[in-house]
Amino acid sequence: MNARDPLDAYSETVIGVAERVLPSVASVSVETRRGAGAGSASVIGADGLLLTSAHVIAGAQALEVAFADGSSSEAHVVGADPLSDLAVLRAVGPTPPQLTLGDAADLRVGQLVVALGNPLGLAGSVTAGIVSALGRSLPTSAGRVIDEVIQTDAALNPGNSGGVLADGSGAVVGVNTAVAGVGLGLAVPINSTTREIIDSLIAFGRVRRAWLGIAGVQIQLPAEVAAKVGAAKGMQVATVVADSPAALAGIRRGDIVISLDGKKIVSATAVQRLMVENAIDRLIEMTVWRNGALVDVILQPTELSLR
Repeated sequence: MNARDPLDAYSETVIGVAERVLPSVASVSVETRRGAGAGSASVIGADGLLLTSAHVIAGAQALEVAFADGSSSEAHVVGADPLSDLAVLRAVGPTPPQLTLGDAADLRVGQLVVALGNPLGLAGSVTAGIVSALGRSLPTSAGRVIDEVIQTDAALNPGNSGGVLADGSGAVVGVNTAVAGVGLGLAVPINSTTREIIDSLIAFGRVRRAWLGIAGVQIQLPAEVAAKVGAAKGMQVATVVADSPAALAGIRRGDIVISLDGKKIVSATAVQRLMVENAIDRLIEMTVWRNGALVDVILQPTELSLR
């Protein structure tokens, strides 16, 4: 075997991904009250739909997308979800072919990934690396945490936010969203949850979520509690918003949440995952540990408002 063969195979894979994906990656020019901004986006629909990061188009008054072939057009926001940092745009003019959405659930640490963007001044930017970690959490400006974030050592250039993280076949497995440090980039995964978010943005222009009005921290359960509930960890309520569904149901600061709607709760993230559209206005049961006993409480979540 020639010593260059592995490198050639690696190069051929990256070149193949770049040739398939780059034509469908756009630079995004954003005009806001505060000035101009830039990012990237990728074509995900035959009717001019593009996927990008919500923070890229926040406050946009005018948008333009431009592709590697030199074509460009105006675009408008179909829907944005700051809580997942995803947004969908629609280009007014023709767009290149749509890309294939993959599934980040199939990724493995050490797997080759390619970051592609079309930022202003760096048209056709391609970097390659590996998945260096999975399951990271990323706080958003909207106050929630994005779960299952992909960490990669593929360098992200300025303006790469909203661009593509692709696997070796050229399928989109993530949306590049942040630089975590030197040599570390983060991407919002494409999985069953984010696919639902994207579909909701396309259909309704927004994502509906439920809200309880509590915040908490993960704790190690006392031995007596762990023995009763069959879990080592739980979430202790640190804050209860006044007049919230939790407050109206009698949830107290210091309560340890054991389960919600029949699901074991080990962290605030576990609660967040259950606050989906079908929980809005539905009566659900929460079991908490309070004063040495398990207490069942019935709550009725309301719709979360970002305003």
